[in-house]
Amino acid sequence: MERNALVIDDEKLIRWSLRECLEKEGYRVKTASDGESARKVLEEELFDLALVDYKLPDSTGLDLVPKIKECSPQVAIIMITAHSSLENAIDAMRVGVNDYITKPFEEENLLFRIGKVLESSRLQKQVERHKEENTKAFNFDRVIGESPGMQNVKNMVERVVEIGDATILISGESGTGKDVLAKAIHYNSPRSDGPYVNITCTAIPETLLESILFGHEKGAFTDARQTKKGLLEDAGHGTVFLDEIGDMTLYLQGKLLRFLEEKTIQRVGGNREIKVDVRVIAATNKDLKKMVKEGTFREDLYFRLKVIPIHMPPLRERKEDIPLLIQHFVHEFSRDFKKSVNGVTPDLLKKLESYPWPGNIRELKNTIERAMILGQGEWIDDKDLPMDLLDESERDIDGDMDAGGIQNLPTEGIHLESLEESLVRQALEQSRGNQTKAGQLLGLNRDQIRYRIEKFKIDIKEYTKK
Repeated sequence: MERNALVIDDEKLIRWSLRECLEKEGYRVKTASDGESARKVLEEELFDLALVDYKLPDSTGLDLVPKIKECSPQVAIIMITAHSSLENAIDAMRVGVNDYITKPFEEENLLFRIGKVLESSRLQKQVERHKEENTKAFNFDRVIGESPGMQNVKNMVERVVEIGDATILISGESGTGKDVLAKAIHYNSPRSDGPYVNITCTAIPETLLESILFGHEKGAFTDARQTKKGLLEDAGHGTVFLDEIGDMTLYLQGKLLRFLEEKTIQRVGGNREIKVDVRVIAATNKDLKKMVKEGTFREDLYFRLKVIPIHMPPLRERKEDIPLLIQHFVHEFSRDFKKSVNGVTPDLLKKLESYPWPGNIRELKNTIERAMILGQGEWIDDKDLPMDLLDESERDIDGDMDAGGIQNLPTEGIHLESLEESLVRQALEQSRGNQTKAGQLLGLNRDQIRYRIEKFKIDIKEYTKK
């Protein structure tokens, strides 16, 4: 790709020499002998590189830098001077000059410096483009919903997003979009230039999670062959998202509390205090308040995390948002799959609105993705969706009675939730805690049976031990 270079120098021989050097490297070169002629050239085209003499007949190279960057925002600038001084170098860097070289200079050294400057500029553009893409991908338009519960979420986030240090605790069932909200907060906050690090606390052994979070010193344990930074340290000036914080052990809860209060860490096997500047956003699908009472979660950490508490409501409590979410996913998958789909049929929409969505937004998204892959028409209809989902949305009280062997509603009535809980427990008893088999006994999929286990606070261990 051809690149444009501008040489601004009052010495004719220097201009000629630089033109020859750059043209051999494939540049299209324009030259100017003073500030006034340089301004005219800058108005005519964009430049990738500018070599600017510090001292010009009618101005200084520093005076020209703002104009150069205004006309060519992505330009890399190298200042050239016959009189090098630390003060001049600092002034040049302060106004946006990328490098500084003194006369006389060798062609090889100049080309090397140009290469370094352009590579640095390219990487900076990549970072800026990546940041822009992330900001666009995770802006607050992704937090979809007009229901009262979601309005509360958005109002809270608007008030705290610019406060880059406050700890946030996001609660809500699995699949409600806690991770999407955490990313939106990060990429719209003053910390968006820093990294976003996602750490899931569940299913990671305590010793491994400790090393992942806090890092370790060489020799701290058998396989510690070298010192390694933890993710808290790596995320400096950014955000750490601790997902499923309720699964963290009491020992690590203590270490996390100390970090949150002092903003310092000690690597495993080390005794040096390391200052770490990150924001922590934690998320949980568990009742931490209840866990505090049971002694499985530290009360002091609970209060330290919930400086700003945000609750993500389950989809069954915000049914007015289902059409908005469906349309969003249809648009997203239409783009990804290169299909032209308008949405779901009105009849199917009614069924989807009546379905309880135990897997929340994640289940809805997966359902629409499946329908978009298998569907052939411009509208998604019943045939594009799993039958068990449609059966659940259409199931009435008689259907539930039949599932339990009751043909007619007793005249004295029944407590439906108690019956439902009893059936779930019986299915778990018969399947010895196998959730998939228990779901099959009740005509439910895995997400649906898990939803009911959580709803009735059933301890699955009671059945797996039998």
